[in-house]
Order: sequence, then C-alpha cells, then structure tokens
Amino acid sequence: MTEETPDASDTSDAPDARDAEKQVPARDYADFDVDDFPGGLQGCLEAILMSAEDPLAVSDIARVVGVSETEITAELEAMRTDYAAQYRGFDLVRSVRGWRFMSRAEYEPVVAAFITDKQNNRLSQAALEALAIIAYKQPVTRAQVSSIRGVSSDGVIRSLMLRGLITEMGEESGNHARVLATSDLFLEKLGVNSLEELPALAPFLPEETEALQDSDEDSLDRETDVEDMSMNLNDTVITADTGAKPFNQFIDHAED
Repeated sequence: MTEETPDASDTSDAPDARDAEKQVPARDYADFDVDDFPGGLQGCLEAILMSAEDPLAVSDIARVVGVSETEITAELEAMRTDYAAQYRGFDLVRSVRGWRFMSRAEYEPVVAAFITDKQNNRLSQAALEALAIIAYKQPVTRAQVSSIRGVSSDGVIRSLMLRGLITEMGEESGNHARVLATSDLFLEKLGVNSLEELPALAPFLPEETEALQDSDEDSLDRETDVEDMSMNLNDTVITADTGAKPFNQFIDHAED
C-alpha cells in the first residue's frame, strides 16, 4: 500500500487561500473599484468616514468597498499616523465600536468657543426639536431622534451636549447604541425640579378626528407629534414657581 502524494496544483484546501477568500467580501451595494477614484482606497475611506454618524467597523467598510479587512485596517492606521504627523485639527480614532473622525483634544477650546459663540447663543429650531424629543422620550438614541425628526440630528445633538443640556447615560441593550437624556442643567434652566414637572403632551396633540382628517387632506406634508410639541413649547411652559414662561427663554441665557 502506497501513500498518496497530494497534488501540488490543488490549493483549494490551503489555509492561506481560504483566508484570503474570506477577507475579500463581495461588494454588496456598488459595482466599482477603489483604484478607479483619484484618491484610491484612502479617498474612499475618508469619504465614507466623513458621511458616517457613528463609528464604522472594518468589516462593514470591507463589505461596501470590496477590499480585505487586513488592507483596510493597514490603510486606516497609516492615515491616522499621517494626520497626527501633519498636526491636523482632527484625529482618526479607533474605539471598540469602530473608526471615526473626531476633533483633536488640543482644539477643544476652539471648538467650544465656536459652539458657544454669542451669535449662536439661541438654539435653532432644529436643536429645539431634538431637545424636546429627548426630554419627552428619554432615554433615546441618536438614531431614534433622527428617525422622529426625519433628518440627521448628529450636529444638533453635539451642540446640545456641548451646552450641557443633554448627556449620555449608558448603552441600549441589544445594539449597544449610546442613549441620551436631559441633564440637571436643563431642568435648572427651565425652572423645574424633575421631568414630572414638564407640561403634559396631551394639550399639544390634535384630536383623533382632526388628526385623521389632516392626514387624509395632506398626507405628504405631515409633521410628527413631537415636532408640533416642540414648536408649541416655544410659546408657554407652566411651572409651579414661576408660572407661565417661554420655553426658549432659558436658552437665550444658557451661557450667561
């Protein structure tokens, strides 16, 4: 009985071949080659990271661009080193949740001065909407706030956090998304001692028959109940100690 000699040309079971095949996933969303773009893989990674609201896992990036995770990780590490050497105003940061761009810690005074500039002292309508949603639905994730508003809310949420009006309080079970809640400063500026003292939503919501009628008449121009509520909160908030007071009044003096 003779021992069979493996065919050297048969590499289907070779570990290296199997690993390489697993590391280069098929493109799920687009038919392109990263080398077709002027910036190559680095340009593609920068574009994706700039458009993302949350940290990105290497596996998710690989699935989109069709490049191995090993190559993407090496490129991201090289980019991070280059940015640090160039003293850029931002960092490419890797956390347990993935990669993302963030302003460098050394520039925190500059960013804080921009956010809290007196010209931007009054909250925008978008920030008021996000703040109202968080106040009444907390704890709530960034994605849930954006879903209710129908538009990305990452910028206004960042502004509210820098003003100290909202804060992160742990993670949501299941998907580990960070959840948001209002801060004690929010209650202090609004003139209430607890969330239970916030005005009830019921007076600001339309009657069921009116809501159905409005929906039938103009289904393409509907607004969410929370958006309606946040607009009405600009008019009046009732507190036990101070009586009626504009909801946005405390915003005007938030940095005073």
